[in-house]
Amino acid sequence: MHKRLFSFFSFAVTIVILAVALMVMNWLPSVIQQGTMRKYSSIEELKSKLNIRDIYVPSYFPQSFQWPPSRILAQAKPFAAIVMEFRHMGTGDSALIISQAASPRFVPDKKIKIVQIKERVAYSLKGREALLEVGACKNDEPCSQISWNEGKYRIMVIIKSTPFDLIKIADSMLR
Repeated sequence: MHKRLFSFFSFAVTIVILAVALMVMNWLPSVIQQGTMRKYSSIEELKSKLNIRDIYVPSYFPQSFQWPPSRILAQAKPFAAIVMEFRHMGTGDSALIISQAASPRFVPDKKIKIVQIKERVAYSLKGREALLEVGACKNDEPCSQISWNEGKYRIMVIIKSTPFDLIKIADSMLR
């Protein structure tokens, strides 16, 4: 009887120790990697967790895109970077990606990529020097991209559309 009770007790203690060890192992990477690229559910969560105050969000937003962003990725280490993805209301496809990074070498995962650039021009965006690229994505869809420096950030906006909405969006991001 004592052996059975002791065996049951030692089995229960082993299970509890194993569960605690698994919880610690699951929690440890998030503590060690705090600030590295991960997904956030909202811009408010991103601001509170990473303490990034300057987040460039458009005030003009075409009605054909879903708000809030369908995906927000951000990091604080090794440098601040944010990627916001917006979907098209009708198709549900990624149709607009806005990124900002405190490193000129940062390139966001390109869910939208211009495969054929038809025109590349310098563009003045509220007095800032920007690079505007117009072309086609896969399936010959019109795509446009604009990028510029804003303080310590390099901002890039890419859209599956002609440059008209793109310029309105980018212009509305500047104060």
